[in-house]
Amino acid sequence: MKFIYKSIYLIALTLLLFAGSCTDLEVPVESELTAVNFPNTEEDFIAIAGPAYRFLHYKFYTINQILVQELTGDMAILTANGGNWYDDGRYQNYHLHTPTPDQRFLRESWAAWYNGVSKINSILPLFEGKEESEVRDLAIAELRAFRAYLYFILQDNWGGVPIVTDFGPEVELKGRDSRKDVCKFIEDELLEVLPNLSGETGVATYARMTQWAAYALLAKLYMNWEVYTGEAGRWNDAVTACDKIIAEAQTNGTIALDPDYLAMFYPDNGPQIKDFLFAIPCDGVHMQEHIPARYWLHRGLRYKYELPFNPSGSVKALPEYYDKFVVWNDNDVRKGIWLTGKQYMFDGSPIIIETTNSGLDDRYNGPNPNAPVDYHLEFTREIEFRNLVTFDTGNDELGKAVGYRCNKFYPDKNSITRNQNNDLPIFRYADILLLKAEAILRGANATMGHTPVSLANMVRTRAKAMPYTTLDLDELLDERARELAYEGWRRNDLIRFGKFEEPWGVKTSTDVRKRIFPIPQEQIDRNPLLEQNPSYE
Repeated sequence: MKFIYKSIYLIALTLLLFAGSCTDLEVPVESELTAVNFPNTEEDFIAIAGPAYRFLHYKFYTINQILVQELTGDMAILTANGGNWYDDGRYQNYHLHTPTPDQRFLRESWAAWYNGVSKINSILPLFEGKEESEVRDLAIAELRAFRAYLYFILQDNWGGVPIVTDFGPEVELKGRDSRKDVCKFIEDELLEVLPNLSGETGVATYARMTQWAAYALLAKLYMNWEVYTGEAGRWNDAVTACDKIIAEAQTNGTIALDPDYLAMFYPDNGPQIKDFLFAIPCDGVHMQEHIPARYWLHRGLRYKYELPFNPSGSVKALPEYYDKFVVWNDNDVRKGIWLTGKQYMFDGSPIIIETTNSGLDDRYNGPNPNAPVDYHLEFTREIEFRNLVTFDTGNDELGKAVGYRCNKFYPDKNSITRNQNNDLPIFRYADILLLKAEAILRGANATMGHTPVSLANMVRTRAKAMPYTTLDLDELLDERARELAYEGWRRNDLIRFGKFEEPWGVKTSTDVRKRIFPIPQEQIDRNPLLEQNPSYE
């Protein structure tokens, strides 16, 4: 089923390549695409709109966005081993809340999101020039909703940013619109196009902006309204948006909590997952760079998971984050995303690394540094730094094995490269249930007979976890950590809950100005009207 959506993406790329390759004007025209006959069908509109979505692919979201959101939060830390992965401290900067205007992932992300906006701005006039029809209005609505999502990412990361809706060389550079104005723009766009968006789920609309993706985006916007604008939280509006999705789930069953939590993130996931309201389709050929196994798994696990590459294992879980999964003495299946302690093959045999005394621990000062040692690979809860300045844990076997590992996006043994086929969800139904629970805890009116406890217990029941009897905001934040681990929402959650400035790992920054990132210096150089965010000047 994943192939169906990806074939549409390939058709879009083929059309673009074909359009750019017709340079021989003497070739007789057998058929011609004109403004009269193209685009007319839904497939035509999808083919043209497809390239706008590609800015979620490659590394822009699956690496840059996810890593930035998680490394700045309390879930994960990226360490060095004998200098490997230090990279001038660019990963450590995220953990310490000291990113710079030259930070690579931030540069790439800003460019990607605005390139996506620009692509949409270039396509919309073509669509708007066509005669009104249901498919034309649907295509316009999808693009505008997706542009609103791109602006949501931009303002979430950088605060106020320029709102640009025109395209062409005559478009003038402009300064930053206020964050409040950007949020109002997002809201207005979504509310205006919602009636024309599709309410269908499954293969036909997978990875496209639907009504349910738009309502999920509105819920996120309203839940963070106080943080984004400085105005009172819009908790009741958030509940209204959530209820639209919940009502669809209850009425038609096309949206649901899939019974197998772990399987939702396997390499064969896709349109069949009812929990996914909006997702990025990934594969090892056409939509690459979803590579969680590369970052999280130890090289000693390569043969267990039949991987075609050596993982780096550079990303580790912060101990206190992992502890949120074991505080309950129950059967929560979400604990299964973690690799902890001694490691074994699937047949139960231990994973043994052949090394030496000094290879096991380069601090060894005994008489036999080269004596052989069979080391049973063991991940430790604690992360011991041998050089705190460089976040170095050592380039020996013990140093490479510190820290528990997240195996949520299960390794893809069928990939011929490090690129995995696991699609990456952006909005999920479980998130919507937890957002509604949070909104009610914050003062929204309860609806549909729901309480915070009943909503959170829907999520916990699917996870086979012990149900809540009471619930407060602190515990709800922990539940979000368990449910949404490594899906790119942790920074957003911590800021909204007022926890972003608390200490974790080795981070001590309490500067609230670090809740947003520095605008890339290369963008300021290109557009002097952009002003840098405070504390990054």
